[in-house]
Amino acid sequence: MRMPDIKTTILVTGGAGYIGSHVARELLARGYGVAVFDRAPVPPGLRTLGGPGLQAVQADLAADGALDAALDRFQPLATVHLAGDIAVGESVENPGKYYRNNIVNGIRLLDALAARGQSCFVFSSSAAVYGMPRVTPIPEDHPTDPMSPYGRTKLIFEQILRDYGAAHGLRSTALRYFNAAGADASGLLGEAHSPETHLVPLVLRAALGLSESIRIFGTDYPTRDGTCVRDYIHVSDLAAAHVLAVEALLDGAPGDVFNLGNGEGHSVREVIAAAEAVAGRPIKAVESPRRSGDPAALVASSQKAMQVLGWRPKYHELETIIRSAWSWHSSQRPA
Repeated sequence: MRMPDIKTTILVTGGAGYIGSHVARELLARGYGVAVFDRAPVPPGLRTLGGPGLQAVQADLAADGALDAALDRFQPLATVHLAGDIAVGESVENPGKYYRNNIVNGIRLLDALAARGQSCFVFSSSAAVYGMPRVTPIPEDHPTDPMSPYGRTKLIFEQILRDYGAAHGLRSTALRYFNAAGADASGLLGEAHSPETHLVPLVLRAALGLSESIRIFGTDYPTRDGTCVRDYIHVSDLAAAHVLAVEALLDGAPGDVFNLGNGEGHSVREVIAAAEAVAGRPIKAVESPRRSGDPAALVASSQKAMQVLGWRPKYHELETIIRSAWSWHSSQRPA
């Protein structure tokens, strides 16, 4: 195993976000130096946990000169690229924003790295590249047919990475996330988006009385209880996979594509029931029609990441994942 060194700086674009802050936290815990590049400020929890190994630049990838200055200052040995927009519905309504932020700005980053001869790159991809699944669990060689501009930006950028590999020697790994959830064990990092679109935080907001109910979109799917089934992966397990992917590239691996999930699906009703058990209170659910483009079930096969990267998720139980999220959300509730 590679021995980390705080002098080995890893650039984390989007490192102030939900997944990005957990990735930065995991890299710091392993002894690496981390340079966060994000248009948002580093969250206080990451500042508290970061110590001397954490540095940050608050800037947009599209800002003239900011990225070049950061790369020249930090001289990272590897880059973890999480910056970008993530809301599927918004991508349908405003595709131009997603193609600019997720692809054009990503190319700016790749060009800046190529100009400096940097070759280790880990990309935050998504299960959205697959579209409607033909088999479950989904392997990495499943056909890709994204159903939204968001998913298409992820797949297009994966293809761009292969072209930059052929042209510039870039070695890249794409990590296709399934449904990230949960919060860091410290209680200082958690999930909050504006607007919030993810099921677990929405359910917990309802449990805290911050919203009246949780909406269930579709109750007639061909699943065990009629609601959509998704594969929930603890964000700290997700972060650990990023560190393993970085270390593999630093050790000379050629790069690859990996699914990241628990390999087990849970329905919307099961998530609500688990949240009720954790919170110790009922959560009102309102049944609504299906949303266009929602697959009945999305469950990962992550055997490849386990075999090649040596990845071993620690948090398998849905209730454990939700309990960690509940602890963070409860601490954030206004007095």
